[in-house]
Amino acid sequence: MGHFGFSYTGLIYLLMLFIPNIIWARNMPQGYTAERENKILLALERIGEGLTCYCALLFSDFNLQEPSGWSWWLAASFLLMLLYEMWWIRYFRSQRQMEDFYSSLWGIPLAGATLPVAAFFLLGVYGRVVWMMLSSVVLGIGHIGIHLQHKRQLQKNKS
Repeated sequence: MGHFGFSYTGLIYLLMLFIPNIIWARNMPQGYTAERENKILLALERIGEGLTCYCALLFSDFNLQEPSGWSWWLAASFLLMLLYEMWWIRYFRSQRQMEDFYSSLWGIPLAGATLPVAAFFLLGVYGRVVWMMLSSVVLGIGHIGIHLQHKRQLQKNKS
């Protein structure tokens, strides 16, 4: 279920998540608006964000442990976070158009939404914290759902 205690690993993940998003707030894609987002997806995204942040910081199970077969889950999770950082670098170097923001990375669709959700889910697997896995699923439904909605609208506007 999870052991309560501070997680420095969770803090590192949250910094990897929040720092690019803070920079993004000043470099949003041209024409970005959140006006027509689905209210249910938005509520799920907000709930998932809060729960995921809470779990990341308050379960010590995410901190480094003795190497074992479970360590591969942490390695895979961290790799996804590194890919997420690479996606942000590519976005910030781009023209910062809507197409750039909803782009894929190496075949991973909607990489800016998909990668961190998957990374936090795998972090939950590594720590064997079902609450993190559930929080990530709620976050994913909302966050990826909103990004998918925006991408579809973008494609519809182009045709």
